[in-house]
Amino acid sequence: MAPAEENLSVMNSPEPNIYTAGYTLFSDYDISLFRAGKHFNLYSKLGAHVAEHEGKKGIYFAVWAPNAAEVSVIGNFNGWNRESCKMHSRWDGSGIWEIFIAGIGPMEYYKYFIRSHSGYTVEKSDPCAFHAETPPAQASIVWDLAYKWTDKKWLQERKRQSALQKAISVYEVHLGSWRKHEDNTFLSYREMASELPGYCKAMGFTHVEFMPVMEHPFFGSWGYQLTGYFAPSGRFGTPQDFMFLVNALHNAGIGVILDWVPSHFPTDEHGLGYFDGTHLYEHADPRKGFHPDWKSFIFNFGRNEVRSFLISNALYCLDKYHIDGLRVDGVASILYLDYSRNEGEWIPNEYGGRENLEAIHFLQDFNDAVHGHYPDVFTVAEESTAWPGVTQPTANGGLGFDMKWMMGWMHDTLHYFQTEPIYRSYHQGEITFSLMYAFTEKFTLPLSHDEVVYGKGSLIDKMPGDEWQQFANLRLLYAYMFGHPGAKLIFMGGEFGQRHEWQHDYNLDWHEAEYPLQHGVQKLMRDLNHLYKEQSALFENNFSVEGFEWISLDDSVNSVIAWQRKGDSGESLTFVANFTPVVRENYRIGVPRRGFYEEIFNSDNLKYGGSDVLNEPELETAPIPKHGKTHSLSLVLPPLAAIVLKWKRDYD
Repeated sequence: MAPAEENLSVMNSPEPNIYTAGYTLFSDYDISLFRAGKHFNLYSKLGAHVAEHEGKKGIYFAVWAPNAAEVSVIGNFNGWNRESCKMHSRWDGSGIWEIFIAGIGPMEYYKYFIRSHSGYTVEKSDPCAFHAETPPAQASIVWDLAYKWTDKKWLQERKRQSALQKAISVYEVHLGSWRKHEDNTFLSYREMASELPGYCKAMGFTHVEFMPVMEHPFFGSWGYQLTGYFAPSGRFGTPQDFMFLVNALHNAGIGVILDWVPSHFPTDEHGLGYFDGTHLYEHADPRKGFHPDWKSFIFNFGRNEVRSFLISNALYCLDKYHIDGLRVDGVASILYLDYSRNEGEWIPNEYGGRENLEAIHFLQDFNDAVHGHYPDVFTVAEESTAWPGVTQPTANGGLGFDMKWMMGWMHDTLHYFQTEPIYRSYHQGEITFSLMYAFTEKFTLPLSHDEVVYGKGSLIDKMPGDEWQQFANLRLLYAYMFGHPGAKLIFMGGEFGQRHEWQHDYNLDWHEAEYPLQHGVQKLMRDLNHLYKEQSALFENNFSVEGFEWISLDDSVNSVIAWQRKGDSGESLTFVANFTPVVRENYRIGVPRRGFYEEIFNSDNLKYGGSDVLNEPELETAPIPKHGKTHSLSLVLPPLAAIVLKWKRDYD
C-alpha cells in the first residue's frame, strides 16, 4: 500500500535511472560476523543508506530475506512498481538482498516487495529503517541521522563515575500521555524538551525512563508491540527531534533510559512476522514462537542472525541516541519455555528442563556487547521470578544485568499498604521480608505503570482510610521506599498522587497537582529526591549489605519499624516508620552513636499536608540501652508517617 496522498504530493521524486548490484556495504568479515550472531553494527549495513557509486549519488538498500525468491524496492520514487527496482541476492548465501538506486536521496518513502518460493507475496516495512510513516500508514522513510549533539559534558561525566555509584531515582514516562495540547493532540519531542527536563530537574529525579519509543502500529500497546525497531515513533516527530529531547535532558543533568523489547513482536503483516514467506525472525512452532498472553510472535534466539539484529538494535540506541540505560522488558517470558503455558503447550529444552537455553545465551551476549562497547551504560531486567544471578557477571554464569526490578518488594509492599492499619500488626513480615533477599541482586524498587492500569486503580486509591489517611499512607509509602536499599522508580502521575488510574489516551490530571494534599505529595517527592542525592548514606551502599542495619523490625503490636542506612564514610541515617494513624509518644529506639540528633525529614510535616507532629529541633540521647545499643532516643512518632534522623555532634 502506498503512503497517504498528502505525502505523495510532497515527496514524489523523478524516476531514477540506475539500479545496480555492483555496490555493497558488506565485507566478507561483516557476513561472517552476521552469520555467527556477532555483528552488532547491522544498522550501518542493512536498511537504507545514502551512498555514492561510480560518481552517482543515491541510496543503497539491503534486507535479510534468505528464503525469498524475489525482492524489490517499491516507493514513491518508482510509483510503487514491483518490477522496477528488483534487488539482487548476494552470492555468499547470507540471504541478504541489496541494490543501489541512483538519483534518489533522503526522505523517500519505500517498502520491500517479497515473493517467496511458495508464491506468497507481501509488502514489508524495512526492519532496519531509521524513520517510518506515522501509523496506520506503514511505509519506511529513507533518513539521514546526522545531528549536532551538545551533551559532551554529560557523556564525559558518565564515563567518570558509574550511575550505580550515585543516587538513581527514575521517572517513568509514556510520551503520548505525559502532557497533551488542549485539543488532546500529542506534544512533539521538541515540545516535550521544553517542559520535561526542567520538571525532572526541579523534582530531583536523576533519570527519565521512556516506555518504548520505537515505532508501533497500535498506540494502545504503549509501545510494547514494535514493528520499527530502529525508528523512533513518527507520532511525535523525526529522529532528530527525539535526539533533541535526549540532548535537552542530558543538558539538564537527567539521564535517559529506554524500554527495550526483545521478548516479542506483533503479527501485523508489514512487520517482522513471516518475513520472507517463512518464520524467519520467530520460531515456526507456536509452542516456542507465539506468546499466548500478548498474541504476538517470539524471537528465535537460537538463530544467529536474529541475535545480531537484536543486539545491533540495542547498540544503535546507545550510539545514535546517546541513551544511558536499557530496561529490558519481559525477561521472565524470555527465560522460561513454559511461561504462561499449560502442560503440553511448550517444548522442553534438550535436557528436559523449562529454561530457554538459547535465550540465556542471548541475554548474556546482549549484556556483554552493551558493556563491552559502552561500559558506562547500564542495563535493567524486568524479571519477576527468583531466577538466580540476574545481576551477576556473565563470567560467573550470571545474565550480566546491572540491576533488576524488585517485583517481590513491590507486591508485598502494595499488599501491606492496602491493608487497613488496624490489621497491619498481623502482616509485619510483608513490610520487612524484602530485606531477607535485598542484596542477592542489585535491585530497583518499581512503582511502575503496570500497577496503575487495568482496573488496579491509582496508587492513592489503593490506600485505605479517609482522604487524609490515604494521602498520609502514600507519603509514608514513598518515605519507606526511599529509605529502602536500591534504586527507585515511580510512574508519572504518582509523584503528585493522581486520583485516576493511568489512561494512555489522555494526559495526566495536572490540575490535581494544585490541590493541597496532592501538592503536598509532590513537594514530598521533590524533597525525598533531593535528600536521596544529598545524603551519601542513602546511595553509597545501595546494593550492599554494608549499607543497611535493622534497629527494630519486630514491633508488630505498634506496627513500627526502625533501621539504619549507612555510607562508606561513616555517615548514617536512622529511619523510623509508624504504619498506624496513632501518635506514639515517648517511643524509644536505640541509636548507633551517643550525642545529639536532628530530624531532617518528617513525612507528616504540614508542608506535605500532614498533621505536623514533629520532634524537637535537637534530640539528645540517653544512656539507656535499647535494641542492642548503649544509647537511645525518646521520640514522638507521627501518625502514618516516617521520620529520618541524623547525628549532629557528640556531647560537649
